[in-house]
Amino acid sequence: MTRRVVLAGGGHAHLAVLADWARAPMPGTMRTLITSSRHTAYSGMLPGWMAGIYRPDELLIDLAPLAERAGAELVLADVVGLDAVGQTLRLSTGGDTAFDLLSLATGGDTDTAALAGLGERLLPVRPVNMFMDRWTQFAGQQSAASKPVVAIVGGGAGGVELALAARAALRSICAAPRIVLIAGPGGVLPGHAHGARRLARKALIQREIVIETGMTTGQPEGLELDDGRLIPADLVIAATGSVAPRWLAQSGLACTPRGFVTVGADLRSPSHPAIFAAGDIIERSDRALTRSGVHAVKAGPVLAANLRAALSGAPLRQYQPRDATLYLLSLGDAHAIASWGGLAGSGRWVWWLKDQIDRRFVSRYTAGWQAKGTYP
Repeated sequence: MTRRVVLAGGGHAHLAVLADWARAPMPGTMRTLITSSRHTAYSGMLPGWMAGIYRPDELLIDLAPLAERAGAELVLADVVGLDAVGQTLRLSTGGDTAFDLLSLATGGDTDTAALAGLGERLLPVRPVNMFMDRWTQFAGQQSAASKPVVAIVGGGAGGVELALAARAALRSICAAPRIVLIAGPGGVLPGHAHGARRLARKALIQREIVIETGMTTGQPEGLELDDGRLIPADLVIAATGSVAPRWLAQSGLACTPRGFVTVGADLRSPSHPAIFAAGDIIERSDRALTRSGVHAVKAGPVLAANLRAALSGAPLRQYQPRDATLYLLSLGDAHAIASWGGLAGSGRWVWWLKDQIDRRFVSRYTAGWQAKGTYP
């Protein structure tokens, strides 16, 4: 009997699954990849692209040749519904897709509820393709005489990197751009080690980026802080973290109180064993993990192995991150910050390391496999 295996989403974890299928075909299966866009952007290089360091083709991965080599049908659509009991996905194209085994890596949605009043001034980080198009348009409208004000809402790693990237990009065009980073009550890089937070604040201040701390809401002309002050802004980038996709609430799948998919270390749903998930769409039941592309990338090989194991009845592997994770944050000007546990450092050498790691990852799924005829 042919088993229908479906990957929903073109997230980082599913790249490893496609590579696994390309290395070793899975007889007796019909494989499908459903994704909203043919290209997926490697998030680690997005700030570098924004700062003008990378070309678009250096961070975009074409999913079509990957799916073809993996023997998977590529369906370009958004997932808008899931019936976990009936084992079907509802797509934005109006059709349904049935599955015997499903993996979810669609990512979360950007939390923009408090910023909706900004209207066209609001630029969410997701979907990334739309972000890249709109940022390119905005930057192209600037000139040497322009004095744009760009605010970034979100003090996590993504917000810090995007603020620094926006400054680098606009300083190459405008004489006096103003960049404002609005961090939440936890400040800059909440949850990170003290050394990394100190270096990030130092980098922001040295590059004349204004740091505000607190809650904010969107108004037609800019951002209103919780102390009543108004920050006029020409563009507001929302790097506010993920919220669970709305369709999960009606799926019947076991979810956490915040609406994300519950999984254990094996990345499997405890309520529906035919469903696995990874990336920003999940929350672990056994431990808390920061939302980071690092974990999606590292979970990919485990997810690939467990999808095979689920078909054969073999034991499942577990994804257990190390106690300390290496974080590399771009500063927008060929410098970066590295942190490992309580250790932190910065400089051009960190950027060199980050650049090498990022380029190597993308090359696995682009030029690397084309040259060798197989996946590494």
